[in-house]
Amino acid sequence: MRTAPTILHLDMDAFYASAEQAAKPSLRGKAVIVGGLGPRGVVATCSYEARVFGVHSAMPMAQARRLAPNAAYLVPRFGLYREISEQVMGLLRELSPLVEPLSLDEAFVDLEAGQTAWDAESARLTGVKLRGDIRAVTGLTGSVGLAASKMLAKIASEQAKPDGLVLIEPGTERELLAPMSVRTLPGVGPATGDHLRRAGITTVGEIAEAGEDELVRLLGKAHGVALYAMALAHDVRPVVAERDTKSVSVEDTYDVDIHDRVRVRMEVQRLADRCVRRLRGAHLSGRTIVLKVRRYDFSTLTRSETLRGPTDDPAVVREAAARLLESVDTTGGVRLLGVGVSGLADYTQEDLFAQARTAAAAASAEELEQAEQEEAEEAVEEPVPPAERRWHAGHDVRHAEFGHGWVQGSGLGRVTVRFETPGSLPGRVRTFRSDDPLLEGAEPLPLVERRGGDVGAPAGSPAAGGEG
Repeated sequence: MRTAPTILHLDMDAFYASAEQAAKPSLRGKAVIVGGLGPRGVVATCSYEARVFGVHSAMPMAQARRLAPNAAYLVPRFGLYREISEQVMGLLRELSPLVEPLSLDEAFVDLEAGQTAWDAESARLTGVKLRGDIRAVTGLTGSVGLAASKMLAKIASEQAKPDGLVLIEPGTERELLAPMSVRTLPGVGPATGDHLRRAGITTVGEIAEAGEDELVRLLGKAHGVALYAMALAHDVRPVVAERDTKSVSVEDTYDVDIHDRVRVRMEVQRLADRCVRRLRGAHLSGRTIVLKVRRYDFSTLTRSETLRGPTDDPAVVREAAARLLESVDTTGGVRLLGVGVSGLADYTQEDLFAQARTAAAAASAEELEQAEQEEAEEAVEEPVPPAERRWHAGHDVRHAEFGHGWVQGSGLGRVTVRFETPGSLPGRVRTFRSDDPLLEGAEPLPLVERRGGDVGAPAGSPAAGGEG
């Protein structure tokens, strides 16, 4: 354990929702919920105003709508969030070469490695400056925790929320942890928490009092020993700059259960292609193909197949995923499908047998495609109506006459747009036909207006995103 609080944990406040509020003046100070808007969508994040109603991340969107029917419901804009995240991570890397990102909006920083802090006072000053820099560059707020270990730094940032800074002085950790719920400790979820509660253990202090032997008896050796050490505030995990990717995967949840076996196969093929694109984008290959199927009754099945060598060939991954699907009963319907690749490597050594099988499969597919094409040529061609343009709630648009805005809602051949920008006052709302030729999708605008090379808070907002 360190003798100075030189490990920093940053957690952006209600990140996606705060970014949307900063971009949309009419939503500042209001309940905003971001996530999948379909019948089976879930909440990705929500503003603090929405949390008053009991809404929280990972909640089914249908439940969120019942709790907060008047909130603004938006589809995520991950391109914007990634751009802001890169700005924030850039500020962190100015503090230290050891930055360990946990997600787009969360990271650990070893201030000692960057020689930016060496005692409590220098660590506090660094944290204060970081929060100011983040607000200036992004217009958003983040909460900072400082401590002598990663576990305590993360607990401190939770206490700091929203928009605050908490520093835990070395030597005070056990006193601080003792009255806290066992759920505060990493790795203690609902099941472990209930198990400990039935044994009469509800606080971290009671874990320490129970002793290591009792924890091992209750939870097993590995979990018991680790949990007892955390209860004593022992955490020597280093900040790791690069976190190795263990797998690459994609999955889709469907609004309506898929019962057609042919459609299921097509979806698996599509997911396999998406997975390989992501794999190649990371310059990786993998040996183990994984298929995930969640059925109509919420039972989830996972099947895997390990190849002779790593691959990034989409045909090989598609074929393996198809073979895995044959071992799964989808009769009652499928609500989720996923394809992943693990056993990653940075080189490829193709399975010659798999390549041969793939070549044969490709030849068969080519013959089938040719037969279908000949059959289609013999049929009478029917005119196909153009597909209706889809407008996602919260996404950016531009109108040739009214300028930049965002989609408030769409349906029944109409789309409603509010015309405003991050630096404007709340804008006016207008409704158009969904096929209006003057309306088109647009790129997000910067949240912070830069003037003369300086950066400051967005115009028209004293502290955009400051609800956190």
